[in-house]
Amino acid sequence: MITKEEWKSIRGSGRTPDHIMLSINGDARTSMTVTWRTDITQSAGYAEYREKGTEKLMRAEAQTGRFNSDMDSSNIFWAHMTGLKPDTEYVYTCGSNEYRSEEFSFRTPPESLTKFSFLCLADTQTGDAEPPADYSDFNRFLKETLKKHPDVRFILTAGDNTNCGQTDIQWTGLLDGLKGVAEHIPYMMAVGNHDDMGFSSYFTKENKYYSEKTEYFSAQFRGSYPDNGPVDWQTANYSFDYGNAHFDVIGISGPEDVNDWLIADADASGKTWKFGSHHFPICYAGSDLACEDSYPMMMEGMEKFDVIFSGHEHCFSRSFPRRNENLYDRPSEGTIFYNLGSGNKNPPGTLSLPKLWNAAWYAHDEYLSMYALAEVDGSRLTLTSYVEDGRIVDRCVIDKADDSIDPIARAPFFRDTRMMFKGADLGLCVRTTPCRKSGDVWLAPAAILFRYLGAQAELSANKVKISAYGHVAEYTQDSDIAVTDKGSFRMDARVERLDRDQLYVPVDGICRTFGMRCNYYTRNNILSFEIESQAKQVPFQP
Repeated sequence: MITKEEWKSIRGSGRTPDHIMLSINGDARTSMTVTWRTDITQSAGYAEYREKGTEKLMRAEAQTGRFNSDMDSSNIFWAHMTGLKPDTEYVYTCGSNEYRSEEFSFRTPPESLTKFSFLCLADTQTGDAEPPADYSDFNRFLKETLKKHPDVRFILTAGDNTNCGQTDIQWTGLLDGLKGVAEHIPYMMAVGNHDDMGFSSYFTKENKYYSEKTEYFSAQFRGSYPDNGPVDWQTANYSFDYGNAHFDVIGISGPEDVNDWLIADADASGKTWKFGSHHFPICYAGSDLACEDSYPMMMEGMEKFDVIFSGHEHCFSRSFPRRNENLYDRPSEGTIFYNLGSGNKNPPGTLSLPKLWNAAWYAHDEYLSMYALAEVDGSRLTLTSYVEDGRIVDRCVIDKADDSIDPIARAPFFRDTRMMFKGADLGLCVRTTPCRKSGDVWLAPAAILFRYLGAQAELSANKVKISAYGHVAEYTQDSDIAVTDKGSFRMDARVERLDRDQLYVPVDGICRTFGMRCNYYTRNNILSFEIESQAKQVPFQP
């Protein structure tokens, strides 16, 4: 363990500015925001900037905020450099009269910009309790990537920027890892669950908690990003424009309020492209993941966008256009959910598999970083995901002019209703036992579903007994009564013996007992069971 006094000499704040980072907080053509940190002896600061090649200096006084962390007390400064010319290079310094940074540069976008590229990253966290958190490999990866793509205008993240956002050890590690990058190119962060995670004792990992208001993130970046998010949920939620595109950065708390904001914010934008960034993947690839915290609560808001970038899983997937629990082929028909791979050599460990909603998928089980390059060119968008060694994982072109996605991929359709679990196809398990309807009520072969999950399914004469997720239920042929550990209740229909002599149980009975929900994809004829639990069912071995 380390004391605050010891930390001061390692990565503590000092009188000279550090953690210098550019961000978009206004009209990107005519303004740029710079953020920096000092110790508390520096109570005021300013940015001084000029057009490159000229001597006329402009000055932007900084707003100041105190950041009292678990390891340090610092002042954070935000200076908004305004009055800039489009498509112009500027140089700047920041700090006080006595303690100033070195000179850095940036370039503003042209007045009417319809062709540009930006970099997408997710899950860049690294390091455990041993300080200082080492983001040097991330720094190397970023610099090498930007050399390969020198025209990138800004970097957009999809959360989990740090491994434990409620400790200064992690933020100082990340911001140290951004040296030589964030001083020149805007760094636009979304928050993830790790960014608001903390412990009462970080070093021993005791009493884990989540800061719903992302306290450490907000304390450092509340002046860095636009203050235009939903009431009570600013900083973690904000929007900005760049060229012919509108971006909404979406937090992980307050989903109902955020959904209302997303709808209003997206509807108010007349930009050609609408992009979102949200940490939790909606069209996930994880074998046991769930997205109950985001979907369907934010479904209406998210489906206002062309593409939503996400992270969390540390693997890659790209969805078919999705809208209102249906999968389509054309970009005008729905939102593409684009799950970015591991951004800092932290692969998932073979936790993912192809899902019904994903047109492309890559497990990413190598100790290499991944990133995506988004290239906007008028009504065309090219998305390319790379492994850091240069291999391309996926490339697609979304063209609004002819409403197409290349390469062509057709969303699945089944003549007989296919039963799936968390978007995974049960394959041979359901080859000859499709879901059936009794009047308006869906019935499913319960034993086949739960045995696929590894749960207990005991079959006896005219009965099936299921044990899963801490609950037990017994269903009887020709009866509409479910007998469970929570008591008995009447289901919407009777249990019937149907295909392959299997007992088919009303879906509402299954969902009510085991805390599931069931989505029917009408266009695709798919019935997919979902559950918030991420528990892995393993059959009992006597």
